[in-house]
Parts: sequence; structure tokens; C-alpha cells
Amino acid sequence: MAANNQSSVAEFTLQNFSDNPQVHILIFTIFLGLFIAAFTGNSIIITVIILNPGLHTPMYFFLINLAVMDVLFSSTVVPKLLRNLLTKNVISYGGCLTQIYFLTWCLGAELLLFTVMAYDRYAAICQPLHYNTLVNKPVCCFLVAAVWAISGINTTVHIIVTARLSFCGPNVIDNFFCEIPPLLPLSCSSTYGNNIMVALSDTFFAVISFVLILVSYGFIIANILKIRTKEGKKKAFSTCSSHLIVVTMYYSAIIYIYFLPCFGTSRKETKLISVFYSIVSPALNPMIYSLRNKDVKIALKRLCPFLFK
Repeated sequence: MAANNQSSVAEFTLQNFSDNPQVHILIFTIFLGLFIAAFTGNSIIITVIILNPGLHTPMYFFLINLAVMDVLFSSTVVPKLLRNLLTKNVISYGGCLTQIYFLTWCLGAELLLFTVMAYDRYAAICQPLHYNTLVNKPVCCFLVAAVWAISGINTTVHIIVTARLSFCGPNVIDNFFCEIPPLLPLSCSSTYGNNIMVALSDTFFAVISFVLILVSYGFIIANILKIRTKEGKKKAFSTCSSHLIVVTMYYSAIIYIYFLPCFGTSRKETKLISVFYSIVSPALNPMIYSLRNKDVKIALKRLCPFLFK
């Protein structure tokens, strides 16, 4: 079936940012800068944590995985986006499915990882005496492996049911890159099973994960409020503030893109927000975690002293 699809629709046309070439050059420059920032910033975070034994803790182990996901995420979208800004704005059938695979895999893995990181902060603040038992090395490895595997299995199922669809008519995707929601309306065959899969995935990866994060932070905030000293409260909150900022940023975008359109949100707005979480967020994450984290800043000074002169 996939081969038939590819012969009937060999390529898809993606949404254009503007018909003005000068606007394209400006957008190209901005996106290139953000991609370099995302790739460099996350690579530095990974290097700093690996080379600094003082950062070999569960929290930074999870942060390494987040940085890897951000690099993979932005590398899946931005290079093709930059090329399309300079040439014809198209993507092949196989290229579209490949982009969907890695985008869906990374997005699902990040949402699950945020839940795991919330659990880590809950254990550190609410169960400090049992922290080394609750979040030891085997547990960390199991949780991270589960994050990658569960998201990978979900993505593989999505690709299988998407590859079975027939595309024989319109081939213009109403988005700047390939995603499942804007691709399904182009199918000539029934997308009932695909829509069920999307709904189940959204419920598991977004809704359930978000509820678990809220529950974790409910316990964390309640515990912080019990601390008598102002300095103690500040120290406890500082250990999870970076994670809270990143989670808020991601889930705001996810809710806007995947849930609010059901209530009449403009498709144009959701497309711009999708660019934000796929390009801007990976560039901001390293800055959020480094600028708000004393241990990371100290390690950065040792590794890259020229950055702090």
C-alpha cells in the first residue's frame, strides 16, 4: 500500500511563510540562528554534564536525555525548513513519513521525560531520606529506557497506520512541516483508525502526563510551604524552577496546538505555535537550565571560562 501511495502522490507541498523573498531571507536568518543556538547549547549541556563528575546525579542524567531529544527534534525540522525557504517548498512522501516519525517520537519522549523529571523532584523534596532508594541508578536507567521505548512503539504504530492510507488527491499540507493532524485530511481513504490513535496518544502522552506532573508539584509546593525559613523555601524551589518553566512552556504550546483548535482556534495561530515548540523551545532550554542552575554555571565556568569574561 505504501508503494502505491508513493506512486500516486510522490511529494507534498508545505505551507509557505510568505511570498516575499526578503521575508524568506529574514526568516532563514532567524531560524538558522535558533538552530545553531539549539544545537550548540544542548551539545554544551551534554558535554558539561558528562565531563563533570559532580553532575552525575539523576536530575542531570535526565537533563542529558532532554538535550539529546532537543537536538534530534530540531534537526528533524529545521534543516528541511531552511532548505525550503531557499528552494521549492516541497517534501517527498518518504521524507514526510520520516519527519513525522522523529517528530512524534521526540515529542512523546519529551512529554514522558517531563513526568519522570517531576517524579525526581518530588522524591528529592518530599522524600529526601529515601531519595537514593527511590531514584537510584537502575531506576533512572529503567525510567529513561521506558521513556524512549514507549514513545518509539507509539510512533511506530502511528507510522504503520499512516502508511496504509491512500493519498490520491490534494497534496498541500496546511503546515510548515509534516505532522499527523494536518496530513490526515489529505487522505482519500478512511482515517477513523488514525484519529482514534491520535486521540489515545494525546490522552496518554499529554493529558495523563500533565495530570501526574500537577500531582507531583502539588505535593512539592505543599512540602515547600512547610519549610519555616525563607532561605530554605528559596533553595527548595530553585531545584525545580527550571523544570517548571520548561514544562509550562511546552504544555502551553501543546494545549494550544492539539486541544484548542477543537474550540475554534485559528489554524494560522496553531501553525506559528508549532514552529515555537519545534524550533524556539530547543534553543531556550539550555539557557533556562544553565542560567537558573548554580551547579551548571560553575561547571560551565570550568569548561568554558571565556564565556564568563
